[in-house]
Order: sequence, then C-alpha cells, then structure tokens
Amino acid sequence: MKEGSALSSSVSPSRPAATPIVLPVSKSVLWLVGSAIIALVVYYFIGVDQGAVSVFGNDMHIHEFVHDGRHFLGFPCH
Repeated sequence: MKEGSALSSSVSPSRPAATPIVLPVSKSVLWLVGSAIIALVVYYFIGVDQGAVSVFGNDMHIHEFVHDGRHFLGFPCH
C-alpha cells in the first residue's frame, strides 16, 4: 500500500484546550433572575391567560395564538 493513499490514517493536529468563560456571581444572578422572569411570563401566557384571570380582559388573541401549544403541553383550556 502506498503511503499517500486514501486508506492511510491521518492524525489531526491537536487543538489548544478550550478556556471556560468566567462569569461573576453578580452577573450570573442577573441572568438567573432575568431567565426566571421570562420563563414565568411565558408560562403565564401559555398556561394561565384565559377567562377571569386574563390580563387583557375578553381579548382572546393571546389564547388563540398559543392554543395548540396549550394542548400539547397538557393545559386544559375548554
């Protein structure tokens, strides 16, 4: 077999080790609180926003927009 043939094994050059991102505790707390607030708002609009507890009163646009997602996630809505 020839040395330059396609069947010969090749060794890939080593890559430098990846350095982790250092995130200060104060920034990580902000990210955690911000993510939790966004998650609760999304949870409200998908799971709770209908009828008497609706933020928008009798307007059902949000309810209809997320209607199929409600059923997929197991929320009863009618």
